[in-house]
Amino acid sequence: MSDEPVQALLPGRRSMLVRLTCDKGMRPAMLDMLNTYADGLAEEPGTEMFVVSLDADDDSIVWLYEIFKDEEAENAHRASAGFATMMSRMPEFIAGPPAVLRMEPLRMALQEGVLAEDWSF
Repeated sequence: MSDEPVQALLPGRRSMLVRLTCDKGMRPAMLDMLNTYADGLAEEPGTEMFVVSLDADDDSIVWLYEIFKDEEAENAHRASAGFATMMSRMPEFIAGPPAVLRMEPLRMALQEGVLAEDWSF
C-alpha cells in the first residue's frame, strides 16, 4: 500500500449531492433505510460511489453523495428495484422533497488506506 493517494480522472461520470431533511426524530430510521439500500448496490454496478453523511450542524439532515459511471448508469439507478423501494419508504421519514445538485465530477484522489479499513458494523 502506497502513501500516495490513488488518483483517477472521471470523464463522462455523473454525480449528485442530495440533502434529505428528516422529520423530527426520524433520522435514525432514514439511516437504517439508506444502509439497507446501500447493502443492495450490487444490483447497480454503474453506481460507483454512494456515501451517506450526517450533517454536523443539524441533526435532521442526511447528505448523500453519489457517482455514476455515466448517464445510462444514473438512469439504471433510478430504475432499480432498490431505488423504488427506498423512494416508496422515504415519505415516512422526510420533512420535504430532497434537494438535489447534479454535477459532472472531474477528478478523484483517494487515500488507499481507506479501502483497507475494517468496515464491519
